[in-house]
Amino acid sequence: MDQLKQALEAVLFTSDDPLPLNKLKDVVAAKPEEIKEALAALKADYDATGRAFTLEEIAGGYQLLTRPQHADIIAKLKKAKADRKLSAAALETLAIIAYKQPIKRVDLEAIRGAASGELIRALMERNLVKIAGREDVPGAPLQYGTTKDFLDTFGLKSLEDLPRPEEVK
Repeated sequence: MDQLKQALEAVLFTSDDPLPLNKLKDVVAAKPEEIKEALAALKADYDATGRAFTLEEIAGGYQLLTRPQHADIIAKLKKAKADRKLSAAALETLAIIAYKQPIKRVDLEAIRGAASGELIRALMERNLVKIAGREDVPGAPLQYGTTKDFLDTFGLKSLEDLPRPEEVK
């Protein structure tokens, strides 16, 4: 078990993205239940020793993340990303896509009441939005949806973790 924990820790440490169980299974060549047990033991170890990071299940995978109490220190380190903040219009567009996906641009623009082509393009460049398919009608307009990076960026396991509209009011 110690070797499996070390192998998982090494893989998780080097990954910038959440790693799904299937990927971990392929990399460490262990059974899913053994991997889950080792991941739970790693998380318990980190929690028991008061490490600055923990193991979390996020966006359909597992990832090592710093603890929230260190957010101010990490924010200083990542200050360069401040230039890449999302505008209010981009956040609005992203929220509509997240809640209504798959959604056509024309439907998105009807909800927003403003042109959204450039915002969609910018959100796609940041890998928060993707083309989710085409509607089966003449002209086959593109439909948009969110990506795994969207889930990761906003700390969500799945779209079901989005706040319900009545909770936001």
